[in-house]
Amino acid sequence: MSRDEVEQHTGINGATLYRIETAQSCPQKRTLLALLNAYGVTDPQRAELVEMCRNAGQQGWLRPYHAELPEEYATYISFEAEARSVRNYESLYVPGLLQTEDYARAVIKGTLPTASQREVEHRVQARMERQALLGKEDPLQLWAIMDEAAVRRQVGGREAMRAQVQRILAAAEEPNVTVQVIPFDKGAHPGMPGAFVHMDFPEPADPQLVYVDTLAGDLLRESEADIGRYTLMFEHLRAVALGPDDTARLLATIADA
Repeated sequence: MSRDEVEQHTGINGATLYRIETAQSCPQKRTLLALLNAYGVTDPQRAELVEMCRNAGQQGWLRPYHAELPEEYATYISFEAEARSVRNYESLYVPGLLQTEDYARAVIKGTLPTASQREVEHRVQARMERQALLGKEDPLQLWAIMDEAAVRRQVGGREAMRAQVQRILAAAEEPNVTVQVIPFDKGAHPGMPGAFVHMDFPEPADPQLVYVDTLAGDLLRESEADIGRYTLMFEHLRAVALGPDDTARLLATIADA
């Protein structure tokens, strides 16, 4: 079967299939089952492959990615699309799942000054498409914590930023979205070294993942030690941040300024 035929039979996008076939990523269980059904794989080989997938989380198959950024970003998107919940801390940016199109375009242009207009627009489109996860029938659960700097910086100008803050306020009213802001007057806090995303998945056998975007390369962490460390860090950030109601009042004040 060609990759296009497999995509038609399973609904798995071609980029994800490519990464699985070239051993750049391990399939989630439901992705594997869809492939086994398409290929007509039966027991005992089917059971062996499912067991191999279940054990993959214990084998450290994820490594720092050193390929070109678009491939890293696509890998992250494929994991995010299968996640049950995302806990995202950002120190300087509004989380991608909550960005308006104008904000996304301005921040991409500002942080990637050598990117062509086509590259910028492709990234903006991908970011907007990702947000559909928040509105699907079984929506992604998002808990977003931001430093106040992320909502104060005038990315794209005053009007664009006002619309962005209003977008965050609207999203926070949805039952699957929780937003907190760490105000400036809290001083130093555990999130100051940088942003991260912690994902978990519907299948208990699928390992949790932490994604860290750095100048030295994007990292996907899955070890118990890393998961524990970032889980604890997020709990500290939740404690130091304003509660959701106080966060909404602060954002409303910023939007009206």
